[in-house]
Amino acid sequence: MADQEQPVQTGVDAPLITVVLPDGQEVTGWLHERRQTPGQWWYRVGVPAWRNTPSGGVEASEYRVWVRAPELVRPVDGAAYDAVATRRMEPPTAVETILGPRRPTGWVLQKSGGRRGAGAAVIHAPDCDEAPASGQVLGLDAALTAAERAGVRLCTLCGAAQELERLLGTGQSDDSASAP
Repeated sequence: MADQEQPVQTGVDAPLITVVLPDGQEVTGWLHERRQTPGQWWYRVGVPAWRNTPSGGVEASEYRVWVRAPELVRPVDGAAYDAVATRRMEPPTAVETILGPRRPTGWVLQKSGGRRGAGAAVIHAPDCDEAPASGQVLGLDAALTAAERAGVRLCTLCGAAQELERLLGTGQSDDSASAP
């Protein structure tokens, strides 16, 4: 694409950028915004398109979409990007740096046993290695209600026992709680 045509300007003052379409084609569009998320950047780009008018005609338009950068966008020579709205992630606080990432919220109930009756069950934290990958994540109230049922144990591997026992006030501590 040595001689790229300039896209029809739709009244937007944004710098040009090359956008890579899903089939590998490259089109020139406009860069409207940049946003940093954990692990990557997203660019809001506009690409030229057509739209129908209420009177039955067709007019130049723009389709806007968020795309991953840098794999789906390329800079255009001579374009200045310093005026593009850019939202960077806040740097981690000292507490976040020291403690590391937060554990996912909620609890996972691992049901076991046959079809006749509830059988034994274990409550895990969502990031526990023993928690079922397809298990539904419960809120605190639902986890406490489940923990009070007969036959339900709290996993000691992930700390569910230590965290929920304080709230239950039961003191149920069973090292085999994570065993199926």
